Amino acid sequence: MALPLGMISALVVFLVALTRVQLSNCQHLNAKISCFDCPHNYDFSGIQVAVKCEKVKKLATATTEENGSFKVQLPSGISNTNCLAKLLGGPNQLYSKKKNLVSKVVKVGHQPNTYTLSTPLAFSTSCPLASIDAKSCGAQKGIGSSKTVDLPLPPEWGLAPSSYYVPFFPIIGIP
Repeated sequence: MALPLGMISALVVFLVALTRVQLSNCQHLNAKISCFDCPHNYDFSGIQVAVKCEKVKKLATATTEENGSFKVQLPSGISNTNCLAKLLGGPNQLYSKKKNLVSKVVKVGHQPNTYTLSTPLAFSTSCPLASIDAKSCGAQKGIGSSKTVDLPLPPEWGLAPSSYYVPFFPIIGIP
């Protein structure tokens, strides 16, 4: 009734070999981000990238490594991937044009279940339009004048200066 030792050891070897085989049916997006004005040894780690696929509610996110590469597992079961990748931000302020923030996910021709970006996700660390228009990079224009209008009121009326009343326009007729 007992199995011979040779069959047991063959079964154990087969099970160990089977556990080492990884049947991967996952779809992966492998890509890199780039920087327009960064030095050669810039650390890209910590920058967030989101990937959203059509007909899938879940948003996949990834964090870049030091060299700017990232890897995202795409949802399985999608034959026609209509996915977009978007650069979200990082530990430091990033500036980018809208066309460099989003890219379409495309299939790599020679590798199964592997995808990449059609256009690179790119950014700048400084405002590229700082000399032309600082407002487009989020900088606020200076605060306007704080001068108030002071109309001369007769002192015998006993009212406060007119600058306390002039900016206030009462709405009459609303209970």
